[in-house]
Amino acid sequence: MPRKSSKKQKAASEPRKGAQSLRRALAVLRVLAAGRETGLPLSEVVAATGLTRPTAHRLVHVLMEEGIVERSARGKRFAIGQQVPELALARQSRSALIVASEPYLSRLSRDVGDTLFLTVRTGLDSLCVARLIGTYPIQVLSIEVGARRPLGVSSAGIAILAALSSTEARQIISKNQVRFGAYRTTPAIALDQIAAARRRGYGIHHIGLVPGTKAISATIRDVDGGPIAAITIAAIRSRLGPRRESELGEILKTTVRSIEEVLNQDH
Repeated sequence: MPRKSSKKQKAASEPRKGAQSLRRALAVLRVLAAGRETGLPLSEVVAATGLTRPTAHRLVHVLMEEGIVERSARGKRFAIGQQVPELALARQSRSALIVASEPYLSRLSRDVGDTLFLTVRTGLDSLCVARLIGTYPIQVLSIEVGARRPLGVSSAGIAILAALSSTEARQIISKNQVRFGAYRTTPAIALDQIAAARRRGYGIHHIGLVPGTKAISATIRDVDGGPIAAITIAAIRSRLGPRRESELGEILKTTVRSIEEVLNQDH
């Protein structure tokens, strides 16, 4: 009987060990994705994931062997490999979120005149999936489609975290805090911004990712009320005084409600 129990325990532990390695590899990939084309040095991967340097080194090199990660010409930075977009070709259909959002974003872009961003939540990060350039002569092009940021450093990330429970939001901030330094923020600042976003119903970054800019974001929720994305209006600070800020915040909330109705009409 003891032997049978030991075998069962061993069998139960093996899947967990495999899952842990897979989760660590995915964490490395998500961090490298934030580095875009230029990639990141191993030291930043270690800092962002919390893995030991030997573990991060081993995972990166296994991913390189599989073509999922590539090394830069100088050999000191690592980036997402060419095989990743090739794998993505297996699923070319556009997401329901983008299809539902497009007409409302186009109308909002025409009405507002400033840059619009559609950002989705992916794990501990936010990911820009759409950007619409407005008609005003000065546009804020702070991020490109495909840009990834840790939740808590942008108005979109703040808006998404504000739609979560306080416990979950704090857990995410705790996990991301090692990455906050690169974005001139701290967990305390993020928590204050989340509290303010809950009171208003939308998030505001009074100092945007680009100096001299400002951003306002509202959250898109799924049928269960969970945050799945955010719409952001980014503009130069002179265009977002208190009155217009409040007006745009209400317009954003109306827009996300319309998108939610389309997304949830089949439920």
